[in-house]
Amino acid sequence: MLTNQVVLITGCSTGIGRALAVEYAARGHRVFATARRPETLADIAGPNIVPMPMDVNGPESIAGAVARVIADAGRIDILVNNAGYGQMGPVLDVTADQVRAQFETNIVGTIETMKAAAPHMIAAKRGRIVNIGSISGILTTPFAGVYCASKAALHSISEAARMELAPFGIDVVIVQPGGVTSRFGDSAAAHLIDAPGSPYQRFAQGIAARAHASQRHSTPAEVVARQIVDSTTRDTAPAIVRVGHGGRTYPVIKRLLPTKMLDRLLMKRFGLSQD
Repeated sequence: MLTNQVVLITGCSTGIGRALAVEYAARGHRVFATARRPETLADIAGPNIVPMPMDVNGPESIAGAVARVIADAGRIDILVNNAGYGQMGPVLDVTADQVRAQFETNIVGTIETMKAAAPHMIAAKRGRIVNIGSISGILTTPFAGVYCASKAALHSISEAARMELAPFGIDVVIVQPGGVTSRFGDSAAAHLIDAPGSPYQRFAQGIAARAHASQRHSTPAEVVARQIVDSTTRDTAPAIVRVGHGGRTYPVIKRLLPTKMLDRLLMKRFGLSQD
């Protein structure tokens, strides 16, 4: 197992990111935990956790955070790209600006953070990048098309980076969580599309249900964090890590069920009647 790693994590204010910061630190790694509002991390600060401000939508913020880690620790061994959010609502109701905002955070921010950290790993001839995707990038559901697309894109970006960075001694691990207990449902509900006059107004209950779907029978974030840290600190990095409620079963369902049958099941689940 890897020991005494310097770990930079984005999006640590809640959920998986916060639990990961605590778990890596508990195992003796030095963690730089970031959030747009670093004051939200005050209660987890300690000898092995350094809270820092970082906004993945700001190139200067990303550069500043990476520079501080290098100045304080001299290296970055593991980068965990966790920052992101879910935009919920029908595809036809999403504005172009909302689509751009979703991809700016979930994709562009991740790529820019990788670009800032990777040169230091290349110089050291080793490193590990952990990108937190989602089972939603595999099993697309109604009323989350833009979010699901952003996570599917993140999986593809990670797969390409895994091959491109291998010659430099850098591993890229894709984590695809299922349901994890967090504030994701509240955040997703806060990002519900508001489209006056939408033909989907009669499906409002199903749209709200999708925002909170990940919290049904969810796995505690602390349990998921332990599993992720177990996997990402192995001597040999796995390509894909699936954790959380449904993390392993939903890809099987996607692969085995006929498409039309799966469509009908998901439509029924989120109240998309055709009458």
